Amino acid sequence: MKLKLYPSCLLLLFTVTFFTACHSKKAMLKGSPGEMVKPQGFIADKYAELMNVDKDQIQNGRLYAFIDQWMGVPYKFGGQDKDGVDCSGLAQLLEQEVYAVNIPRTTAQQVATIKRKYEEELKEGDLVFFDFDGKEFSHVGIYLQNGYVVHASSRKGVIIVRLHDPSLYKYFSRGGSILPSMSSQVSP
Repeated sequence: MKLKLYPSCLLLLFTVTFFTACHSKKAMLKGSPGEMVKPQGFIADKYAELMNVDKDQIQNGRLYAFIDQWMGVPYKFGGQDKDGVDCSGLAQLLEQEVYAVNIPRTTAQQVATIKRKYEEELKEGDLVFFDFDGKEFSHVGIYLQNGYVVHASSRKGVIIVRLHDPSLYKYFSRGGSILPSMSSQVSP
């Protein structure tokens, strides 16, 4: 018995295979927290283009795989899972999973764990704080590179934006690196 495939069936089979293969490209969180691992090629390509840097500047594979897994997760006050996450929850999870650093849960507590830096001194993994609605340190993000930050936006969920984005930068308050003495005293 011969099976006859019609052109429309072949097209359907190709389309399903193509989209399944594309959709299966998920970022893998390789290595252990605190370990620097090389990024997967498609991750390096994606984030290099997004942040307008050369592919070889995307070096922390664990960081960008983490971001890729959380990108688009909706904002949820008090949330800390894929159903919804708030800004300080995202910062706490990222610092734990990527850098093996434990920081407090709220922005008010997190700001007390940093050594303040000038904006041009910010490095990957530094925390950046914002004063929304007249409330001091009411929002936090994580600095990446080339002027970009990742944060949990109340409107768009987890996103990467330029620190100098007009809707964000006017609220920028301070940034800095986490003090080793502070982060080692905090329980997860």
